[in-house]
Amino acid sequence: MDHVTQLSQLGLFDARVPRYTSYPTATKFSPDLTPDHFAEWIRQIPPGSDISLYIHVPFCRRLCWFCACRTQGSTSDGPVLAYLDTLHAELALFAELLPADVRLARLHWGGGTPTMIPAPQMRTLARRIFEIAPLAPDGEFSVEIDPNEIDADRLDALAEMGMTRASIGVQDFNPEIQAIIGRDQSFEITMRTVDALRARGVRSLNADILFGLPHQTPRRIGETVQKLLTLTPDRVALYGYAHVPWMARRQQMIPSNTLPRPEERLDLFDTARRLFLWDGYDEIGIDHFARPHDSMSEAARTGRLRRNFQGYTDDTAPTLVGLGASSISRFPQGYAQNAPATAQWKKAIHAGALATVRGHAFTREDRWRARAIEALMCDFHVSRHELVSGFGADPAAVEAVFDQAAEQFGEFIICDPTGLSIPMAGRPLTRMIAASFDAYAIESHGHSPAI
Repeated sequence: MDHVTQLSQLGLFDARVPRYTSYPTATKFSPDLTPDHFAEWIRQIPPGSDISLYIHVPFCRRLCWFCACRTQGSTSDGPVLAYLDTLHAELALFAELLPADVRLARLHWGGGTPTMIPAPQMRTLARRIFEIAPLAPDGEFSVEIDPNEIDADRLDALAEMGMTRASIGVQDFNPEIQAIIGRDQSFEITMRTVDALRARGVRSLNADILFGLPHQTPRRIGETVQKLLTLTPDRVALYGYAHVPWMARRQQMIPSNTLPRPEERLDLFDTARRLFLWDGYDEIGIDHFARPHDSMSEAARTGRLRRNFQGYTDDTAPTLVGLGASSISRFPQGYAQNAPATAQWKKAIHAGALATVRGHAFTREDRWRARAIEALMCDFHVSRHELVSGFGADPAAVEAVFDQAAEQFGEFIICDPTGLSIPMAGRPLTRMIAASFDAYAIESHGHSPAI
């Protein structure tokens, strides 16, 4: 029996499972988690410690049809400027709660399109953030950049404010694919943006591309990867396109019959993967690649790779605070999410209240299961000793999950005295194997294909 047939029999091409950027997943968050929890968790951050901060800007000049993120279109700067006013008010609330001498291990501006912010307001926002919590000496300031929505003034502002890493969404360079997903972004404009970033001293570049897009073929994705490689990004995220038109209505613009079959998705991923490996990239987790000199590669080699809402990261700060509509914070105590709708978020903040509407407080079982899932997703190995000694897991409960996984996945996992590992042949099944550690019910309609 060939490898693809074995994967098919285990359900790889039919399964929909979480991406496990959190555990429990956001679908399990509850309204029982209130602004009071969020405020108290901020107060409990140890003085003088390092945290990470995520700023969400949910606006795009034009909405891409493939995107399932919570964003809204705006052809003018007015809504963006009004949003920034509220964001500054939220920062003031955050500053009142934050203990003394806290620094930022990471600052990330995401969206949407944070580069819609005009240059003067970029400077003002960055300065206000750094007044509240300065960047740590080895801290990173990263920004998601749309090559179609950036200019010299905004690049100058970001460089002046200390941006260290730029993240550029590429998706695919093929014009036919771009047209059907509503994403017009030529290779030439992307290259000019990369050159402009590096001319301003921004040496670290991350790029995102997608496999599983309509009309995508191995030849076409190969051409996109080879063009991308000429830009020598330090990191690449190779995400699988999730077609969920019942959740993201704009995806209804993409005909389902143009999408590759699940078996073809695996071929697309393997085609891109081989090209990155041939060009000397290290394989990071299930869908990232990095140059050997990059800090993410170093984290993967030394067991410090982590996973959060942005995917894989080398950020080991125990607290990630998210500000802005729909943003999610992670504390050692649990998760807290802001109101997803911009209007609801604004109403709370301008009333002088935090905008938390749901979240989850960790139980002891959550903690060890979360670590098991993260270890599998990052290292393809979970240690019995770490779960029991480091997270207080019941040895019998750990063994029961290990036994269940071994029965379900057979030769595609290895159980030995050190723990449970996923060999190379089983890597396409990683999210499914991780799901066997999930104690919560998984509704398939709310998640993306396992490949």
